[in-house]
Amino acid sequence: MNRTVLTVGLLAVIVAASGYIWLDRFGSEAEPMLAASAQEARTGTETEADAEDAGSVEVIEMAIGDPDAPVTIIEYGSVTCSYCGRFHVEVLPQLEENYIDTGQVRFVFREVYQHRYGLWGGLVARCGGEMRYFGVIDRLMETQSEWLAGEPADVAESLRRVGRSVGLNDEQLDACLTDTAMAEAMIAVSEEQTAAANVRGTPSFVINGEFYENMGYDAFVDVIDELLAEEG
Repeated sequence: MNRTVLTVGLLAVIVAASGYIWLDRFGSEAEPMLAASAQEARTGTETEADAEDAGSVEVIEMAIGDPDAPVTIIEYGSVTCSYCGRFHVEVLPQLEENYIDTGQVRFVFREVYQHRYGLWGGLVARCGGEMRYFGVIDRLMETQSEWLAGEPADVAESLRRVGRSVGLNDEQLDACLTDTAMAEAMIAVSEEQTAAANVRGTPSFVINGEFYENMGYDAFVDVIDELLAEEG
């Protein structure tokens, strides 16, 4: 796939019966990234310099919990995925209280981009740095029905409001949302990670190297407690 900020080729088909979103990557027509003005979108093509810039950008792995915790949960999720939103609202807080905050579990969030809105959300989340990242992600998950409503310009302004709510100003948001190199790098990292884990839907989880599809809190408890018992 032509990995350019103008092409995020991801098609989501919702399988309601399983509470799972299956993804099929395909080359699509160019979709413009968010411009400095929320009312406009820019067009263009990737240049050799753009590609070099993207290759030099570090996409930091975002995680909470003790780095030395005996159990690591990696979520492959999207801020535009309703089942991911449900996990972050209903399940993750319980995992934080009972396992992450107690040092038993480290939680890693790896972004999957179903379309440009997910990429924009990821750019806003990373705009605040590591300290604000999960606060923004949680806010986006909790308010999906609000910020995803309307036309692209409406979504852009809603994302800006989320950014402002964590202390970012318009100048910072403009810089982050038009950062072509970072967007390119985020797409590249996401594609590499999801391919390596054979992720076909969101949310998906890898717990201490084992792959799991979407599941509820009790199922997480069963897996985590068994791993903790093995650790002794």
